[in-house]
Amino acid sequence: MAGHSKWANIKHRKAVVDARRGKLFTRISREIIVAARLGGADTEANPRLRMAIANARAVSMPLDNIKRAIQRGTGEIEGATYEDVTFEGYGPGGVAMIVECTTENRNRTIADVRSAFSKNGGNLGESNSVAWSLTRQGLLRIDTERSEEDMLELALDVGADHVEMINDGAVLTCAPDVLGTAARSLEQAGVTIAEQRMVYEPQQRIAVTDPALAKKLLKLLDTFDDLDDVQQVYNNAEISDDVADQL
Repeated sequence: MAGHSKWANIKHRKAVVDARRGKLFTRISREIIVAARLGGADTEANPRLRMAIANARAVSMPLDNIKRAIQRGTGEIEGATYEDVTFEGYGPGGVAMIVECTTENRNRTIADVRSAFSKNGGNLGESNSVAWSLTRQGLLRIDTERSEEDMLELALDVGADHVEMINDGAVLTCAPDVLGTAARSLEQAGVTIAEQRMVYEPQQRIAVTDPALAKKLLKLLDTFDDLDDVQQVYNNAEISDDVADQL
């Protein structure tokens, strides 16, 4: 139960909510739409939708927005038809990257992702070109003031594998098929879940010790963050504190 999930590298920095609220709501809405389209509107029978709604509520997304997204997904109201698309590639320095997108125009998204890679020292790869180096896991970010010892005990109780203590709480990782039950167990224990989702955890990390290379990598991540179709980006880079301080 060591704290090695490297949350800061899974999502290299959290967006300022006020500045990015609109984009955040758009991304969550798309996730709800796709989840409802694929699994229906019943959250008990659709764990993906249940997770998407939980994330929407965690960022205070209005209930009307959530309802409309579900209705668009089930076809009750008209709207664009979204689909999930996942890309793999290499960033500067050979950093492995997985880019998850939700789009209504696959060709546009492919072009945008390829352009982002090529303009920032990387390249778009083939399917399964980097997926072998990252493992699919469930992740729960929680708000808590409990001690690390208490969190380790709680994590064992709910079936989590690792605990990472962060400034405003903790991050728990677990097997993908445990995520739903772990989330419910935490809620029953009175724990506030700020975010829950599936992630890709690197099996081995690449140390980025060159500030120039790190700058290119962060620029690529920022470019992806600016693309509306991009939902999440995962990588296996490890930027040292010294390099981070220089940046």
